[in-house]
Amino acid sequence: MDLKLNEIYLSGYKSIGDEQRIPINDDVTVLLGANGVGKSNIISFFHMLGYAITGSLQNYVAEHGFANTFLHYGSKQTPSLSAKLVFSDKNSRDEYFFRLTHASGDVLIYTEETLKILQDNKKFKKPFTITMDVGRKESQLIEQSGKDKPFKNMVQFVLSLLKGCQYFQFHDTSSKSEIKQHTHVANNRSLRSDAGNLSAFLYGIKTKKDGKAYYDRIVRYIRQVFPQFDDFVMLPTVQNDNYVNLDWREKGNDNIFGAHQISDGTLRFMALVTLLLQPENTLPPIIVLDEPELGLHPTAIDILAGMIKKASVYSQIIVATQSPRLIDAFAADKIVVVERDNKSKSSVFKKLDEETLKDWLENYTTSELWDKNIIGGRP
Repeated sequence: MDLKLNEIYLSGYKSIGDEQRIPINDDVTVLLGANGVGKSNIISFFHMLGYAITGSLQNYVAEHGFANTFLHYGSKQTPSLSAKLVFSDKNSRDEYFFRLTHASGDVLIYTEETLKILQDNKKFKKPFTITMDVGRKESQLIEQSGKDKPFKNMVQFVLSLLKGCQYFQFHDTSSKSEIKQHTHVANNRSLRSDAGNLSAFLYGIKTKKDGKAYYDRIVRYIRQVFPQFDDFVMLPTVQNDNYVNLDWREKGNDNIFGAHQISDGTLRFMALVTLLLQPENTLPPIIVLDEPELGLHPTAIDILAGMIKKASVYSQIIVATQSPRLIDAFAADKIVVVERDNKSKSSVFKKLDEETLKDWLENYTTSELWDKNIIGGRP
């Protein structure tokens, strides 16, 4: 099966009141909208989901303002939030649904959690629904995937799809950010959401079998934006040879520089290049990026768009952006406009139709139509 995320249905979550359908393309989905309309809330939903499916929902809720923060205008107006993720291909459709309800202690508990599976399987009727225990503080997916039941493999498969939705935001490049610290060399299996293990991840790519070609490609792309960059110098630290730093050197210079001697924009670009140009077999199935253009030169944004297209052959990419340059790199039908409906005080989502905009696009770019408020998404 080659199931992909096709739709998300959300209600009661942050800026979203009544249920909203968010369409997801097979390759690239660009979320476009003004500040405060809710596009970043979709990105944060994936961040929350990543914690929830690993049994750490309560940690996430506590770290991000407790339950009331997640409910549309708080629990008094919206006592629960719900989400349905739809994965499908030509033959199958799997739906994962959950409802989280406000409970004492300002926490969220599961009051519904189900898997609905429609596929060719002679053992089960169509659809086959798995209903999990309720009143729990954490998802039961992991528990169900470990049980010796006929549908064990199905749960494990859907769980792997959900774990494949990975959120990335590389905004924190402060002096104390993880990306600028040394990292244990063994922390190289996957790139962290904040690129805090960038040095170890690059070291892993470079030293693994068949990884050198991918590493060299990453270096070449970095040089397009940072011409004086020669290479990374990822040697074990003197204090502990199990740790590596994100050190580097310039062309024609033997001096070694540290991550703190790279501009914030360049450091973010290095993380983006590493994420999107890593070996295809290690790319997350779904990559969710929050305003990746932050601090990038226009040339770097053009290169970023090209890398997103390359990675989208192997992964679904969801990007929240306000960059006209990044918007114009993609066809109009890749764009989902996010706006705030003042009547319902809720975020609403509209996928652009390229055929409908055909006459406009003969004379204007998509970003120009955005600027003229033809497609919406303006303040």
